[in-house]
Amino acid sequence: MKISIIKPGLLSTIQDMGRYRYLSQAVPVSGAMDELAHRLANKAVGNDDNDATIEFTYADASFKAETPILISYSGDGAFLVYNNELMPAEKPLFFPAGSVIRLINNPIGMRTYLAVAGGWEVPDVMKSKSTYLTAGFGGFKGRKLQKADVLVSNTILNEVSSKILSQLIERSLTYPHWRISRESLLPKKRQKIRVVLANEICWFDATSILSFLTGTYSIDLRSNRMGYHLSGKRLVKKVKKELLSTAVTPGTIQVTGSGNLVILMADCQTTGGYPRIAHVAAVDLPLCAQLKPGDSIQFSEISGEEAEELYLEREHDLSLITMAISLKYI
Repeated sequence: MKISIIKPGLLSTIQDMGRYRYLSQAVPVSGAMDELAHRLANKAVGNDDNDATIEFTYADASFKAETPILISYSGDGAFLVYNNELMPAEKPLFFPAGSVIRLINNPIGMRTYLAVAGGWEVPDVMKSKSTYLTAGFGGFKGRKLQKADVLVSNTILNEVSSKILSQLIERSLTYPHWRISRESLLPKKRQKIRVVLANEICWFDATSILSFLTGTYSIDLRSNRMGYHLSGKRLVKKVKKELLSTAVTPGTIQVTGSGNLVILMADCQTTGGYPRIAHVAAVDLPLCAQLKPGDSIQFSEISGEEAEELYLEREHDLSLITMAISLKYI
């Protein structure tokens, strides 16, 4: 399966679930910002969760099917449009060769993931296909997608993807009645980000901690795949301590020297010297990934045990989705 990029959009890159084996060599995780949307797009066409997708930032992009293609998409950054018809998300979509598909703006979020049956075929770099733009490696030639780029899928399909394709292949657009309900996997209040308090929380005075847990913060224009800078009330340290550079991961919330907050995201560094006040619960990182500059959020404290339980519950739900799709086609 093959597509050509007509209009790449603001920032479109190839991503998978990231590279975790080289953190000790200071190589960032990278990978999909919204891991949930990435995984659901893959599941809808029968792929493994780690198969490569295209991460589109915002919309205003388009591509052409150079061959018949079986794709799916998920995320809140854009809608797929074909012949002026909105395409449903989180379900397999078959398009004949020559089809031109556009991405138009979805005001809810920021990022959308496009999966193809078999996954997008790019070389593995450090056991991942994810693009790390800062160092210029991974993904499609280590860079964002450009006009006239041609992307192809892995030619070897697993049994589920093959069955989906065989049932949908036609001379025109086709898709099944079923879809994955992404909404059921997300909390209703998407501006409430659940966090676990972190190591240096005791470095800050009571007023700052109260402000952190009750105040409203907005996403600053400087935010990117490395981290989200937050605008809001500055926090004040009550101790004169400096932190030696120590481990950080996507979801770590740091307090800068000026008292501002930064949520580290997929392309963040592996160590940092700013105090860590909290860590975003893993199940809420997809919510952060869809935040746009100007969006407002609040933080809600939960325990580490609650965060783990929420994570395991979602993983259980995702495994049931995989099983249901497999049983339908095998």
